[in-house]
Amino acid sequence: MAFTNEQLQEIEKEAAKFMSSRRLPDEIRKELDYGYRIEGQSIFVYEIRPQWNDRTIIRHFDFAKTTYVHTKKAWKVYWMRGDLKWYSYDPRPEVKTIAAFFKLVDEDKWHCFFG
Repeated sequence: MAFTNEQLQEIEKEAAKFMSSRRLPDEIRKELDYGYRIEGQSIFVYEIRPQWNDRTIIRHFDFAKTTYVHTKKAWKVYWMRGDLKWYSYDPRPEVKTIAAFFKLVDEDKWHCFFG
């Protein structure tokens, strides 16, 4: 089930707030930037960096994910560990709003998302 137009607008609004608070100055963004994408019922937040040995290749590295569970009307929160697998964010595995998800990632009290 895809997101409704209203849900998409809310996601885009909250993602824009998150990106504006986290993005680095323009002159640094070619070295490190952040983005997000929507796939099905999930939203992925990722770093954008040039590849270490070929700076012409730009890579996206996922580090945070949330999946909407319609039956619970809640967002499950995940973080990616060094083994490149998704793990439930145990301090708070579920939030009620997309705004709460982006706030949780931004605060990163357990240093799971930004290290």
